[in-house]
Parts: sequence; structure tokens; C-alpha cells
Amino acid sequence: MGARAKNSPRAQTGSPAGAGRPRLPPLKALLAFEAASRHSSFAQGADELGVTPSAVSHQIQQLEEFLGVPLFQRHGGRAILTSAGRTYSREIEHAMGVIADATTLVAPQSQSGYLVIASGPSFAAKWLQPRLPEFLRANPDMRVRLSTMTSPDDLESSRFDIAIAYGSPPASQRPVEPLLVERLRPLCSPALAGALDLRTPQDLARATLIHSVNALTWADYLRRVGAGDVKPSNELWLDRSTMAIDAAVDGLGVVLESEILAATELGDGRLVAPFGDRAHTVETTSYFLVRSPGFRTRTQIAAFEKWLRAAIATANLTIKTNQP
Repeated sequence: MGARAKNSPRAQTGSPAGAGRPRLPPLKALLAFEAASRHSSFAQGADELGVTPSAVSHQIQQLEEFLGVPLFQRHGGRAILTSAGRTYSREIEHAMGVIADATTLVAPQSQSGYLVIASGPSFAAKWLQPRLPEFLRANPDMRVRLSTMTSPDDLESSRFDIAIAYGSPPASQRPVEPLLVERLRPLCSPALAGALDLRTPQDLARATLIHSVNALTWADYLRRVGAGDVKPSNELWLDRSTMAIDAAVDGLGVVLESEILAATELGDGRLVAPFGDRAHTVETTSYFLVRSPGFRTRTQIAAFEKWLRAAIATANLTIKTNQP
């Protein structure tokens, strides 16, 4: 145990255990090393950093003195990494990537040229993400970052250019407008529909009802279609529509879900609507478009919004306008 502590990275820096972070090499020297190692040239690394080659050479010399090992062999103006230099280069490249990812996660708008789209997890996974390649093909110069929100409160704490929010209109100072109407109905596997002989909502008393987080509860749905107080055989609660849809496909029960999110499963027959008539379908405005007031990519946002509305129309979803 004592030998292990003695040889730990923290011990080697001279910092006592628990005294905070270990001593780090000069950060400017790390940047110079990363650029020079990537280009295999002090001169090209200097051009990238906007400094002179002698400045890069000086920074790397400082870093080598700090580490106590040579990082480069200098041959005819070329900088060739030593064995230690190659190992250090790989680790520094990884560390720079971690820093870049953390920066983008916290402040994605700091990444110039990115269109940052936020969405609920289920809409992102089941509807938006599969269609994004079409958008990117039509806009090859655009870079997209898709992030997810787990609650309406995330609209105030997250950084984004445009968001597709789900649920009640968020109380926000950001511009919000209705986007589309969601159609919800009971869905299940064909085998389960046949086994339980599901013909009317009252037949759900023989079924396991699968609950997910959506705009309508089972109790609200049954009340709105005039089915009364149905007591199901069993119930299953899941916190994501994606999970609930998969559970219904697997025959675990009947889910009250959106035609938007279950479009693929309905299309290929893995799910059916046992009560197929419109009298047993409930429509509600569940999706809202939220724009960041401080966005810097106005042209990109306009292009995405135009594509989004066209994609919704193509998918035969009911578009909700801002008209009364």
C-alpha cells in the first residue's frame, strides 16, 4: 500500500494526498506541443497558433524540462516524436477532446458553425434522429449538435438555438409557438390484440396497461372516449416512450402512445391500433417550438425550421399553426 501511494501520479508531483489537484505542466506549452506533434513541424504548429517557430520551440523545451524526458528529435527542420513523445501526444489529444466535449456540452453555442437542437429524448430517438441524414444531405455545410431535455425546466438551463419541447407550453421568456398536434391511441402487438380479443376500450380490463410519460394519462384517455372507469388486469410504468413502445411490441401490454413516435412500428405491423376508428383517438397539442433569443445562427435556424415543417407534413402529421 505504501509503495503504491509513493508511486502514484499525485505523489510524484510533490503534492500531499488530499491537497488538491496535482501540479500541471504549463498550459501554453501543452498547446504548443499538441500543435507541433499533430503537424510534425514546429513551423506549421506555430502558424496554427499564430506565434513564431522559436516561441513553439521554447514552449516545448519548457515542457521537456518539466517532464524530464525529450519529446522530439529535431532533424532538418522536422520534429519527430520520441517514444515518450508519441505516448504523451496520444494522451494529450484525448485530454483535449475531453475538454472540447465538456465545453460544447455546457456552452454549445461557443462552437462556431454548429446548429444546436434540443429535443425530448423519445422524439429525438424515434422521430428526429432517423430523419436528420435527410436534413444534412440537403445542407452539407451545416454541422448539427442534437441534445436532449428530460424536463421543461431544461429550457431555462440548457444552451440551444432551437428546441422541440414536449408537454404544456413552458413558462419561458423565449419565443414559444405550437408546432404539431399529437394523436394518441391504444397500441399493442397483433398477437396480444388477438389473444385478448380487444374490440372496445372496455376490453382493456383484460389487459396490462403500459404507462409512459406523455401528454395524456390512461385515466384521462378513458374518460375522454367515454369508456368509464376500466380496471386493468395489471399495469406497467415506464419513464420513456421509447421503452413503452418496445414493451408493447414485445407483447407486455397495451400502451397509450403517439402515432408520431410509434410510426415505424405501426408501419411495419409490429404494433396495431385494436380500436381503429377515430372515435377512440385523442388529439392534443403536445409539441412546441422554442427559439433561443440569443441565437447566432439565424440562417441555419430558418433552414432547419423549414425542413422540420416539411418533414412533419410529409409524415402526415397534423401541423399546428399559430393561428387561433
